[in-house]
Amino acid sequence: MANQREETPKQFLDILGTGRTLIQQTFERFTPICPAENFLVVTSIEYKAMVLEQLPALKAEQVLTEPYRRNTAPCIAYANAWIKKRNSEASIIVTPADHLILKPEEFVKVISKGVDFVQNFDALLTLGIKPHRPETGYGYIQVSDDSPTELGVIEPVKTFTEKPNLELAKVFFESGEFFWNSGIFIWTLRAIENAFDKHLPEVKRLFDNINDQINTDQQENAIKEIYHECDNISIDYGIMEKATNVYVLTADFGWSDLGTWSSLYEHSDKDDNQNAINTGKVLTYDSKNCIINLPNKKMAVIQGLDNYIVAESHDCLLICPKSNEQQIRQFSADILAEYGQEK
Repeated sequence: MANQREETPKQFLDILGTGRTLIQQTFERFTPICPAENFLVVTSIEYKAMVLEQLPALKAEQVLTEPYRRNTAPCIAYANAWIKKRNSEASIIVTPADHLILKPEEFVKVISKGVDFVQNFDALLTLGIKPHRPETGYGYIQVSDDSPTELGVIEPVKTFTEKPNLELAKVFFESGEFFWNSGIFIWTLRAIENAFDKHLPEVKRLFDNINDQINTDQQENAIKEIYHECDNISIDYGIMEKATNVYVLTADFGWSDLGTWSSLYEHSDKDDNQNAINTGKVLTYDSKNCIINLPNKKMAVIQGLDNYIVAESHDCLLICPKSNEQQIRQFSADILAEYGQEK
């Protein structure tokens, strides 16, 4: 069952104190190449009002709501069905709403190059980021054996690997053949529809069956009826790891998904002791190189820590060395096994 503790997803937060939330930054970085009427946001039904509040340029029908969480493949199939009713010749960019891009002008150049590529080739394109550390929090893309490793090159993908352990991440980093999987994809509607037909035909069939209800006042009920039948499957596992026409465009535009504490620390402002204190009311004494992320109303006094993570999420307080970040997923599993999940 879903956890009912109150939490605002990070895309709706100004995590780094820029004055703009992550979803607002995402919208703004695409405006040079995509008019507002061509944006779609797919989100949980409970966040529709928040999306429209933070992105007032969008109309209500541009926010597609999911009644249940079914991972990224059904999410993309839903968007495909809506887009198909508008423009069957569309080129599509799929992007998470909670990533950080530090070089927006370079990002626009990369996206434009990718769009041009898929419009001329039957290809599913993903953006690969040159790694600058062995990171266990990201998936990896391996380029073909004979590929050059310089940036800006479009090459066939050899393998996808989900989040590795630290030793394997070190091997990937040192080989020069692997890039971080950004989760940003570019393709034409025709190419991704063909991929669904071949690799996820049951998901495709469900959305084809409600084609007449898409973009009508019956859409929400139709989606609710089919969504519980959709496999809970990612686009990476369902299609990208299986298709033979998958390519990667290698790039460096200052990307981070802020999905690891290391990446959040790296991009956060720091005090004189190199502590990144993102939220909460915190006093530190004899502490340095820490990242501290607490609810706004939480008060804390922290003394004598060096290179630690101090964070609260879902009413659970985490205190551990930054060097042990890869164990956090295991900590979460242990908490669930020991104490269960609030219903």
